[in-house]
Amino acid sequence: MSQSLSVAGTTAGRVPELALGGDLARPARLTVPDLSAWPQHEADVSFECATSGIQHHRFTGPLLHDVLVGAGPGFDLTRRKDRLRFLIAVSGADGHHALLSWAEIDPDFGRAQVLLAVTIDGTPLDHAGPQLVLPQDRCGARHISGINAVRVDGGYSSWE
Repeated sequence: MSQSLSVAGTTAGRVPELALGGDLARPARLTVPDLSAWPQHEADVSFECATSGIQHHRFTGPLLHDVLVGAGPGFDLTRRKDRLRFLIAVSGADGHHALLSWAEIDPDFGRAQVLLAVTIDGTPLDHAGPQLVLPQDRCGARHISGINAVRVDGGYSSWE
């Protein structure tokens, strides 16, 4: 798929959608099949889960950074310091939330390979919805299942 976003269609059954919004030129609603059309990355992840111990999984999906750049973030990509004030809020259908800074996923700064996973251990997530996967996290608390919204917010231009 080219590095652009399209509005997801609906089918007979309800397909989970991820709403991209906030400070974006091209907000969109994406499904797992939409995300599967992006360049895919793999991550073998081990993380400590508070309720079930250490988990080991292989995830595939596009990079969160690539998808958000495709949505046209509300800053000039050539101005590095402007990017630093942008936050990314992710929410799941089960009520879990995580907050990331743009700098964490930006190749010029943290370069974290954060995925919007479309498969887990080879199983497609079409009916469950995509998962936020942070391979660098020791704890699995920021892994969000069934992502239903990603919001980019750069409203921090003044600290008055």
